[in-house]
Amino acid sequence: MVNQKRAYVLAIAAIFCWSTIATAFKLTLQYIDFIQALLVGCLVSTGLFFVIINFQKKTGDLKKVNKNDLLKASIRGFLNPFLYYLVLLKAYTLLKAQEAGTLNYIWPITLVLLSIPLLKQKIGWLSIMAIFISFFGIILISTEGHLAGLQFREPLGVTLAVGSSIFWALYWILNMKDKKDETLKLFLNFAFGSIYILIAFLIISIGKPFNFRGIIGAIYIGIFEMGITYFLWLKALKYSENTARISNLVYLSPFLSLIIISLVLGEKILLTTLFGLVFIVGGILLQYFAGRTKYPLNLPKTH
Repeated sequence: MVNQKRAYVLAIAAIFCWSTIATAFKLTLQYIDFIQALLVGCLVSTGLFFVIINFQKKTGDLKKVNKNDLLKASIRGFLNPFLYYLVLLKAYTLLKAQEAGTLNYIWPITLVLLSIPLLKQKIGWLSIMAIFISFFGIILISTEGHLAGLQFREPLGVTLAVGSSIFWALYWILNMKDKKDETLKLFLNFAFGSIYILIAFLIISIGKPFNFRGIIGAIYIGIFEMGITYFLWLKALKYSENTARISNLVYLSPFLSLIIISLVLGEKILLTTLFGLVFIVGGILLQYFAGRTKYPLNLPKTH
């Protein structure tokens, strides 16, 4: 059923939630380590997806899941939430929120590059130009404008923030090929991801104490980054008469995120971060209008 007004309300709610996540990551990681935060967040999101499946009366579909479905979910769950968030949250421990959040936004360009060998897609000169424009944005943010000597303030953090986009893009490509119900896939992916994260926690972080404020932050992340927000977004796409109308709204998210970072964390937003973000988004939009690749409109990553 088409209901454009409802679609906009749901989409804006999802985008606002995602825009708070860079700030939530940084605040949470002040109290607990990144593996603890990821474990709590993933367990919360897995439980939430199970509740949604029950609410939608799709629990019967779980009985139809076969070994092949479980194998696919185990691979996707290893990529996301396990590897993707493990790498991304570690980047947040090393970088400013404005840096990690903005650099992570490069994933659509990463998706284009991976689509060439994995999806056998061809790209034209406009797409190549778009990649270089976005790459310049990365350099601008990473060096804080010191382009002459290419002096990276935190090279490992930059590598992790940008590298996390590889895991997300791979996850999206695998997810795109599986046409099953999105909520069911998310539940299975996060269930497997939670198992992987639990193993990592038992190996690395088992002796570290949990902090109450950190747990609250991780619960927030589990609900509004990994959980209910995906459901809101998928509903928005379902109600919209034109998915492009909704999908183009995601480009508001990184700019809104910078405002929240500044207000809540007190970070001074550097001009190089803002200009770098403009270059990254500009490259993404140029790639989109070049029309050379299928764009990831159903599974956005907006922080």
